[in-house]
Amino acid sequence: MALTTARAASRDARSTGTGPTGPAGAGSAGTPSTGRRPASREADGLAVASFVLGLLGLLVMNIVLGPVAIVMALLALARSTARRGRALLGLALGVADLAVLAVLVTANGTVSWSLTG
Repeated sequence: MALTTARAASRDARSTGTGPTGPAGAGSAGTPSTGRRPASREADGLAVASFVLGLLGLLVMNIVLGPVAIVMALLALARSTARRGRALLGLALGVADLAVLAVLVTANGTVSWSLTG
């Protein structure tokens, strides 16, 4: 009889979402959190990556890194990043990469450049 009562109490606790630790997911390990932090963290990472790639694109591979920095910055801004300034800098640097590419193509007729002239 006691075993049946314990099973019924356990089933009732699971169906209502309460138990010994309180509401379901409040302290139980293995349950994913329902907060917005992981999405925000991903957007922050996109903002930082766009900034780094835009900065790196000024030195090498601006034909590839410029558009990638622009896309990452726009994705970060669309996902409401907390690092809005960094995303805007990544966007500006991506556009600057393409501007440098356009200047190099019109000046030299080539996509590559060197510091030695």
